[in-house]
Amino acid sequence: MSTHHSEDRLASLRGPLAPEPCTARGITALTANPGCSRRAVLDAAGVDKATLAARLGRPAGFGQSPFALARGRAFEAMVKADGYAELLTLLREHLDIPVTEVAVADLGEVGGSTSPGLRARETEHLLDRLAAGVEERLLLDHPVLPLEVAGRTAFLEPDAVAHRVAGRFHVVEIKSFAVIDGQADPAKTAEAAKQAAVYIIALRRLLERLGHDPALVAPEFLLICPKDFSQRPVPALIDVRQEIEAIGFQLSRLRRADDLARPLPADATLDLSVREDGTPARTDTELTATVAALDTHYTPDCPGYCDLARHCRAEAVEAARPERLGGRVRDDLPGIDSTRTALRLIDSPGDEGEPVDPDSAEVVERLRAAARLYDLRRPPAPHRPCAPTDTTAGRGVG
Repeated sequence: MSTHHSEDRLASLRGPLAPEPCTARGITALTANPGCSRRAVLDAAGVDKATLAARLGRPAGFGQSPFALARGRAFEAMVKADGYAELLTLLREHLDIPVTEVAVADLGEVGGSTSPGLRARETEHLLDRLAAGVEERLLLDHPVLPLEVAGRTAFLEPDAVAHRVAGRFHVVEIKSFAVIDGQADPAKTAEAAKQAAVYIIALRRLLERLGHDPALVAPEFLLICPKDFSQRPVPALIDVRQEIEAIGFQLSRLRRADDLARPLPADATLDLSVREDGTPARTDTELTATVAALDTHYTPDCPGYCDLARHCRAEAVEAARPERLGGRVRDDLPGIDSTRTALRLIDSPGDEGEPVDPDSAEVVERLRAAARLYDLRRPPAPHRPCAPTDTTAGRGVG
């Protein structure tokens, strides 16, 4: 299938709405569960998963609040205010960049356009010149980095990329969660590290495509957060080698989204648009049918990062799929599609029991052995003596 045709197919699934942008946060979620075809197709088509979850009757139970987003934008603006004075001071102290010699390229727009494709081309041009030594000591503000994800090109936007005097690029991430008494929230720091790893992978692949050494990109990133309860920024240089390796491996495992969407029926739709009178262009039933036609790979971790997790969990519970109990249970029951089937196989041993697929025979034998051990270890039920019988009932007592 040609790239143009596959793009048309995914666009037709989405309908007339503009696609949701692919972000580093979304990519880390996708790589956390690379076997989920449903998530891969929804992300590639640019479908708003939070809106889709609400239409399916199970709204997402999480998400960033407007207040948190506004606070993040305000803190970033403060760090970059006054000609990037605060940011350049932090870079000088931690990346050895002489402030007086730094030139800043603002890539938030190019020639008055905010087109990701145009900004990506300008970013590529500047990075090529930096890597070749034509320009030095340049800070790229909001560059756009292309990255292929499941056969599609995502345009990613780190807060900044710094080029230090020693010749290495560093990704800079500005986050609004506080560092209190020298400690930041471990979960939020880990998420920031994963997102930075995605940016580093994208930057390395871009430089390699341009004919430069990907090792020019440092395996550390500069995280800038507010200190304590003030707005004073404090930096930390964080090593993300492990995250780079893990996410890079998972990216290589992702199947092409257009291949995953190809088996869908011709009338499949993920169109969330509304008509002029305010009614949905497509019914909830149509949306549910299309989502059901996409293979899912639910795990107990999904609620932490996917808007559709509640819907997928309900499907897994209804079908009694082993994966709802965790990856270990799923891996221990290969070839067995539900826990109901597993229980039937345990309860029907012997030649007269439920027929067993030869490929699952070893698993079934282990299940039955485990059930026998469980029965042996289970303490016997406590003895409950019968109530005494009154043999004098109905008799006269002298």
